Amino acid sequence: MMDFAERIAANAAAVERHLNLYIDGYEPQPVIDAMRYVVQGGKRMRAYMVMESAAMFGILPEQSIWPAAAIEAVHAYSLVHDDLPCMDDDDMRRGRPTVHKAWDQATAVLAGDALQTMGFELVLNAQAGPAEVRAELARTLAIASGAHGMVLGQALDIAAESAETPLTLEQIEHLQNGKTGALIAWSATSGAIMAQQDITPLLTYSKAVGLAFQIADDILDVEGDEAKTGKRLNKDADAGKATFVSLLGLTGAKARARALVDQAQEAISCYGNKAENLQDVARFAISREN
Repeated sequence: MMDFAERIAANAAAVERHLNLYIDGYEPQPVIDAMRYVVQGGKRMRAYMVMESAAMFGILPEQSIWPAAAIEAVHAYSLVHDDLPCMDDDDMRRGRPTVHKAWDQATAVLAGDALQTMGFELVLNAQAGPAEVRAELARTLAIASGAHGMVLGQALDIAAESAETPLTLEQIEHLQNGKTGALIAWSATSGAIMAQQDITPLLTYSKAVGLAFQIADDILDVEGDEAKTGKRLNKDADAGKATFVSLLGLTGAKARARALVDQAQEAISCYGNKAENLQDVARFAISREN
């Protein structure tokens, strides 16, 4: 029986194969090479949450791999755009040059755009389920990735950089619920959507996991190992941005993350042993090194 690290690695490999096969169907162009480049590697925690939440309701991997690949495509697009000079201006991602460094800014913008639309191609594929399920997956993915979710969070993050006063804890939580939490929430609830079941327990779980994940990121930015994270550290402090660590301190931030993991695990206890793999995700959110 595989442990958590083996399960998430196997899932990541399967999703990466699916993404590569799908990208192979496009006309060869530099922008397609950039798309393929950016979907290589990564933990693929969001895809894992999709497939594990689906498995809880008896949805087979042949169906759930389509929305799992979709969320990774949308997440990849967000990273490509986030790394651009007009946003976070990062040169490294996952230990490799970012897309605008490996190619150029125009290719990075187009690759991000194409990955976003590819995500909707994937989630609307006939193998992802009945028409009404695919429509709901696409509708909720649009909300999670757009101006109600991830884009809103990114906009608030950019605005905070030039604000006269640092953000409060409540404002940071609101920002991160969009920037990081919205796609995590979609990932965790997609199984219930595919099974046409109540999403409430998984939504509660995902909101706690999303915040815990971001707090862990803030902690890693302070005390992580750049060789393991594959990206530049201390950038929030250098930019003078308020974070969970700057507001709560390292000890307080770690305590808050642990409390959120407890909340997440309690939220899905109603599923019993079927939720064990998602319980592992909650624990992983604050124990990871990258």
